Amino acid sequence: MRPVWLEPVADAVLEATQAPDVDALKGELLREWGSSEVWRLSYGLRSVIVKRGSDAQSGEAEVYERLVVPLGLPAPELIRSARADDAVLLVLADVGRVNLEQEPTIEGFLAAAELLASMRAKPVEEPSGFTQERLVDLVERIEPMEPDLREHLLVKAVAALGDLHRQAPLAVIHGDFVPKNLVTDGTRWTAVDWPLSYCAPHLSDLYTLVRDAVAYGHQSEPIVAHYLDAAGADKDLVSRQLTVGGICFITIALGWIVEEGHRTVPESKDWIGPLLAELADLADELDDRSDALDDLTDEL
Repeated sequence: MRPVWLEPVADAVLEATQAPDVDALKGELLREWGSSEVWRLSYGLRSVIVKRGSDAQSGEAEVYERLVVPLGLPAPELIRSARADDAVLLVLADVGRVNLEQEPTIEGFLAAAELLASMRAKPVEEPSGFTQERLVDLVERIEPMEPDLREHLLVKAVAALGDLHRQAPLAVIHGDFVPKNLVTDGTRWTAVDWPLSYCAPHLSDLYTLVRDAVAYGHQSEPIVAHYLDAAGADKDLVSRQLTVGGICFITIALGWIVEEGHRTVPESKDWIGPLLAELADLADELDDRSDALDDLTDEL
């Protein structure tokens, strides 16, 4: 069993695996969504990953060219890319058969926090990919949102994002830094699946990592502490980057569901309610932080 769309990149797969022909390849379907299909193709002990991405998943080759390769980010080597109809096909090095979703150990989450710190240490020269204007646009386009929450975000979250742009450097945002995209070969960890990447000053990647760790029953504090130590970062700044990063991540997710996900991943409509509740909690965190700052100012 092999992907039916393999032909445009078949020569690269055969060269990488040293298979005599396509029929000799063993195929393993790893993931299939409406806009993304991922396979492992192997011949003997040699294997590669092949991906087909459309819609929001079609920009990964461009991200490799713009960010991953120039910055030396911890991503699989891109062996070949090709365009076929409305999709992009990628042939990538196989960096491991175990991901953090399969083995969600605290050691794995700590290693991922360290990996994230190394990614964010790379200096970037690109403009921000998540400005205040983008947040405003997303918040205004998410139709199911209650008016009070929308107004709250347009006032408090937009201002907090502006503060981060003035106080923190831009860094690479993976955009989907979750257990299924964190892979190990038993020695090192690698982040896979980069089509949603951009540059910004927030910490949505740490937010999603901690969020999933808690869902697996781990405590958030050791993971954040490990990131702080690895990054040499300021605790208060990271706390604000986490809150704003969570807001940015969730507004992107909601915008995708409303505009694309309901079509390509129909079950994503069921995610809207929980995501809006999570967004409201994060907005409350901004209020709590603002109140604490006011109290401190009054004491001084």
